Amino acid sequence: MSGTIDVNSDLGESFGQWRMGDDEQMLRAVSSANVACGFHGGDPTTMLETCRIAAASGVVIGAHPSFPDLVGFGRRHLKVSPAELAADTVYQLGALAGVATAASTAMRYVKPHGAMYAAVAADADLAEAFARAVAAFDSGLAVLGMPGSAVERAADAAGLRFVAEAFADRGYLADGTLAPRNQPGALVTDPEAAAVRVVRMLADGEVEAVGGGVVRIEAESVCVHGDTPGAVDIARAVRAALADAGVPVGAFA
Repeated sequence: MSGTIDVNSDLGESFGQWRMGDDEQMLRAVSSANVACGFHGGDPTTMLETCRIAAASGVVIGAHPSFPDLVGFGRRHLKVSPAELAADTVYQLGALAGVATAASTAMRYVKPHGAMYAAVAADADLAEAFARAVAAFDSGLAVLGMPGSAVERAADAAGLRFVAEAFADRGYLADGTLAPRNQPGALVTDPEAAAVRVVRMLADGEVEAVGGGVVRIEAESVCVHGDTPGAVDIARAVRAALADAGVPVGAFA
């Protein structure tokens, strides 16, 4: 196990009076922040505050676009056309890019959220639309996503850097996809268990699947979701375990 690993988190997802997670503490534990762009969470005030704290903390900012689904927190699979997905993506990238500039920082990468993440991982047409939208907006942006997925192939075809991601706090099925959140084993909330998983992922390139078996894993970045119960403790445990293993943490972008 060698080289630097990125630790990312989905942040800035509060909306109005509705609060999601402890962004300030998470921004002390991660190297990259996937900032919600208003479609599943996040509002202008939250986006600006998150970008400002990230910039002050030396954390790299990425956009976290979603299907337009505030009620479902972007986790419902909406039937959208490739053209709609592309337009929604560009709109959200523009919003975060402007907010980041006002916070004296810059957006460096894109990671789709929730159901959009799953859709572009599995559907070649949606993945191509997403990658082309990102490239049209800024071909220097990286795409963070599931390794071996449709979006990886689409990003490569669009000339974008693709960064493979693994999850500290989510269970994997035997086929390498994430276990649905309504299934047992979908969430890993014990900080020590999450930390052990991450070290195994990076050292051995594998993780135990829900229900048994082993899934091969490759990753340049590890995600701890900001809304997972105990997220701050999980992120801190992961950072401590990486330090003990001699793996430095640093942003990929």
